[in-house]
Parts: sequence; structure tokens; C-alpha cells
Amino acid sequence: MIFLIAAGLVLLVPAVRWGSARRRLGRLRPPGSAGRHSPVLFGAAAGIAVAGLIGAWWGLPVGLAVGVGAARFLGSQEPPDRRRERLAAAADLPLGADLLAAALRAGAPLDRAADAVAEALGGPLGERLRRTARSLRLGAEPAEAWQHLAGVDGADRLVAAAVRSSASGGALARAFGRLADDLRADRAVAVEAAAQRAGVLIVLPLGLCFLPAFLLAGLVPVLIAVLGQVL
Repeated sequence: MIFLIAAGLVLLVPAVRWGSARRRLGRLRPPGSAGRHSPVLFGAAAGIAVAGLIGAWWGLPVGLAVGVGAARFLGSQEPPDRRRERLAAAADLPLGADLLAAALRAGAPLDRAADAVAEALGGPLGERLRRTARSLRLGAEPAEAWQHLAGVDGADRLVAAAVRSSASGGALARAFGRLADDLRADRAVAVEAAAQRAGVLIVLPLGLCFLPAFLLAGLVPVLIAVLGQVL
């Protein structure tokens, strides 16, 4: 019991300190990013469990190593809510580029165009565009304002086009229109590649099902007949 208490203290003290730091930093996180369980706490629990199962003095360093490894592994994984947000924003990106191009061709300033498209789209991409429009209205540089789209698949090209053509609304509208077409073409290629990959992967379970049946129904009777004649 004393050993388990010591192991828990050794593994939990760094976790508590790190957890308090994460709570202080949590105030700076964007909305919706809070509420996830700390990987450090999961790692500490795993380390305590391993140390308790070993029940010897050398279980403490093993548990510490397991806890640190588990915390680092869990911390490197993308949270499910962030992944859903990123995929939803990437799915809306071609339509968003089209709407931005249409708004700019209609003569709207870039900040108002981004705000109107954000209102029309909603969702994760709309929220990012809303922050971009707010930054543009406050006088931020284009490279800084459009960095709110960082992390969305394909948005790096939209950001590059916005930074290059920020002085000309017509050029930016054309760039956004071409980008929307390119994004749809890339998505079609990705969907086709995924379908082909699924067709290849499905062969493995089919082979695992049919190969034993072939051996039992085809080869085994022949072997039994041949061995019966020989013996």
C-alpha cells in the first residue's frame, strides 16, 4: 500500500502541475476547444496502474516510463471534435471560395465579402472567415488576417492567393474562382482513389473467407482419396 501511494504521488505531482498550467492556458483557447480530458491525467493513471500491477520497487520507473509514453502518445493524437471541425471546414472550402469570388465580382470590399460568406456558410469555416473579416476591418495585414484559415486542407492556396492579390479585387475573384475549381477536382480525384483503395482492401477479407473453403472443399477430399489409395 505504501508503495502504491508513493507511485501515485510521483506520477500525479507532475500531472497536477501540468494540469494547472493547462487550465490557465485554457482561458486563451478558442470556443469549443475546452472540455477535453488531459492526456497527462490518462498517462498518470496508466503509469499508476502498471506500477500497481508490478508491485515491486522496479515498478515505479516502469510505471513512470509508461505514463510519460502514454501521455505523449495521447497528446499527439488529434481530438475527435477538432478533426470533425477540420473536415467540415475543408468540405465547405470550395463553396466558400466560389461565394468569395462572386461577392468580389459584385464589387464588395474584401472584409465585407468575407463577412457575408461567413454568414451564409456558418459552421467551422464560417467562424474562421468571420474572424478573418474582423481582422481585415481592424487593419491587419492580409497574411495575418487570413491565417485564421490555417489548418484547413486546401486553405493554404486560398491564403496565398489572398495575400498575392489583396490589392486587386478582380484578380482575387479570378484566383478564388480557379481555386474552387481546383479544390473540386482534387476532391474528385481523392474520392476516386479512396474507392479504388477500398476495392483493393476488400480482397483481403474475401480471400480469408474463400481460401479455407477452397482448401476444405477442393484439396482435402483429393488428398484423402489419394492417401486412401496409397495406404
